[in-house]
Amino acid sequence: MTALLASWGSLYANHAAVRTIIAFLHVGPIVTGGGAAIVEDRALLLAFRGDTGARRARLGGLGAVHRVVIASLMVLVISGLLMMATDLDTFLQSRVFWIKMGLVALLLANGGLIRRAERRATIDTDAQWRTLRVTAVASMTLWLLTTFAGIALQNIG
Repeated sequence: MTALLASWGSLYANHAAVRTIIAFLHVGPIVTGGGAAIVEDRALLLAFRGDTGARRARLGGLGAVHRVVIASLMVLVISGLLMMATDLDTFLQSRVFWIKMGLVALLLANGGLIRRAERRATIDTDAQWRTLRVTAVASMTLWLLTTFAGIALQNIG
């Protein structure tokens, strides 16, 4: 395993095209999945103010957004693992890395809460819509903080 990590680290370090592709595979899903999530979060917040019909209409689009976000997260995790494997010791000792991983874990947990509240909100209870409101705000915040932590990781370590 050590030899495989060393080979991958060498390939990554010595080929700008490989670094570029992996970086794109990490940033692209943030733009795609995170952007879609933030747009949907904003729409949920606006629907919260609306009547039952507006709320139900908004719920109809959530499933499609979840598919985009989940696919983006899968590419994001794979590309992140590939970047981490280039210098495992450095990443594992980095506080910023662990802060970012904590934010990612919170983002995933919040996504689970959103899915759960979405299913329960189909009966249009105010409590579930309040949960959707809170998780939408948390989602927007976590996507931005996770992105910030990723930039900090590159610059601070």
